[in-house]
Amino acid sequence: MQGTVDGFTYGLVTPVTAFVMACLGAALGLRCTTRSLRTRGVARAGWLALGATSIGSGIWTMHFIAMLGFSVQEAPVSYDRPLTYASLAVAILMVGIGIFLVGYRGATRMALVTGGTITGLGVASMHYLGMAGMNFDGEFAYDTLTVSLSVVIAVVAATAALWAAVSIHGFLPSLGASVVMGVAVSGMHYTGMAALVVHLHPGAAQAPPGEAPTSLLPMMVGPGCFLLLAAVVVMIDPLMVTGGPEETARPAYAPRRGGHMTSIPVQRSRPRPYETASRREYRQPRER
Repeated sequence: MQGTVDGFTYGLVTPVTAFVMACLGAALGLRCTTRSLRTRGVARAGWLALGATSIGSGIWTMHFIAMLGFSVQEAPVSYDRPLTYASLAVAILMVGIGIFLVGYRGATRMALVTGGTITGLGVASMHYLGMAGMNFDGEFAYDTLTVSLSVVIAVVAATAALWAAVSIHGFLPSLGASVVMGVAVSGMHYTGMAALVVHLHPGAAQAPPGEAPTSLLPMMVGPGCFLLLAAVVVMIDPLMVTGGPEETARPAYAPRRGGHMTSIPVQRSRPRPYETASRREYRQPRER
C-alpha cells in the first residue's frame, strides 16, 4: 500500500526556518574560510575546521527542521539516533575535506572541482543517510532520475560555495553568496524529497492526523547551540566584518643575510668629475 506523504505539515514555517538555518551555516562557513586566508599554521586550520563544522551543522539542521514538517498520514514516524548523528558526522567530514582543499590550494580549477564534488556528495549522503534513519511501518522507494538531479544540485552548489569562500571577500557579497547557498541546499533537499515514494506494510499502525515527528527537537539542540557559538566567534572578530589585514606592514628595510636590521642605506661616494686619480686616492671620507 502506498502511503500519503505530507511534506508541509506546519505550512511554510518549517521550510522558511530551514532555509534561514542553511543561510546561517553557509554565512558562518564562508566568513571563517575567508578569515583563514589571512592566517597561517594552526590558526588557519582552526578557522577552516570552524567553517566546515558551521556549514555541515547548518545543512544538517536545515534538513531535519524541514523534516519536522514531514509526515506519513497512515503511519507514525520516528528517527534512529545513531544513523541521524552519523549523517551529521558525514556532512561535517566531507564538507571539511572540500574546505581544506580550497583553503590550502586556493581557487584552482582542480581544487574547486575536487572539493566541490566531495562536498556535494557529502551533502547528498547526509540527506539520504538521514532518510535511512527514519523508522516507520514501511519502506522508501526513490525515482532514480530525480535523485540524480538532487545530487547534481548539491555538487554545483558546493562548488559555487567553495569558490565564493576564497574569491569573495566583502561582507555584503558574502551574505549574498550565503543566500544563494541556502537556496541551493533547500532546493536539493526538496528535490530529493520529490523523488520519494512511501510503501506501507499491510496492517501498518495508523498515525493521528497531522502528527509530525517531535523526537527530532532534542537532537537538534547541540548543532543549534554550536551555530550560535560560531556566530559569537565571528562577531567578536573585527577582521571578519571589516576585512582588514591580519598582519602589520613589513618594515621599510629588510634584514641582511646575517639577520641584523639595516639602518638608512649608505650612499656610495661618487668621484667628482674634476678630481684626478691621485686626489681621489688620498681624499678621506667625511664622517657623518
